[in-house]
Amino acid sequence: MAKKSSKVTHKKKTKTLATSESREMTENGVSSGVSLSQGESSKKMTAIWLVSLVFLVVGVYAVKNKSMFVVALVNNAPVFRWDLNSVMVSRFGKQTLESMISEKLIAGEAAKAGAIVGQKDIDEKEQEILKSFGSKVNVDDFLRIQGVTKEEFDRQIKLQLLVQKTLGKNITISDDDVNNFIATNRAVLVATDEAGLKTEAKQAIFDQMVGEKFQSWFTTLKDKAKVLRFL
Repeated sequence: MAKKSSKVTHKKKTKTLATSESREMTENGVSSGVSLSQGESSKKMTAIWLVSLVFLVVGVYAVKNKSMFVVALVNNAPVFRWDLNSVMVSRFGKQTLESMISEKLIAGEAAKAGAIVGQKDIDEKEQEILKSFGSKVNVDDFLRIQGVTKEEFDRQIKLQLLVQKTLGKNITISDDDVNNFIATNRAVLVATDEAGLKTEAKQAIFDQMVGEKFQSWFTTLKDKAKVLRFL
């Protein structure tokens, strides 16, 4: 009888332990499942929040910089910037590209020659050009007549000065050259005093001599350059 009782007691203990372990495993499993579910939910909320933030930032940027996307509205129908760019490239792209290539070639050669043009040089040349049109013409009038912006005007002047500084190093102009120029071109000169006439005449002669050298110099420059066009 004692042996049977011991066996029954042992079975009960074993069953109790198994039930306890099963309960612990179940509880742990439920706890782990809940924890995993909460983690996945947190990740989803974070992803949704980040996507919403990105859309918000893009929306605000688009509103503040709408001209980057839409350049006009025609009866509420948008004209998109990429359409404008496409049309401009198809109509003026090759011409503009060639101009940009030329500018890069000139700027690169000027840098090799040590030619430097600062804003002061540009401003002085600008005033010189304006004086040639008379005292009543100001910068705004000139830009309006020429149909260019101030930025474009300054860029053109800088390019001209780079060419002059690169090609004008070995140019010499004598007093006879100046006097002869004044004698034959007096009617087109703006200055009225002798010193002003000589300065204006010398600059005109210099520009003319640089212009004569430019074509052959630039042709050689283009022939030697390695230019790959993709337009």
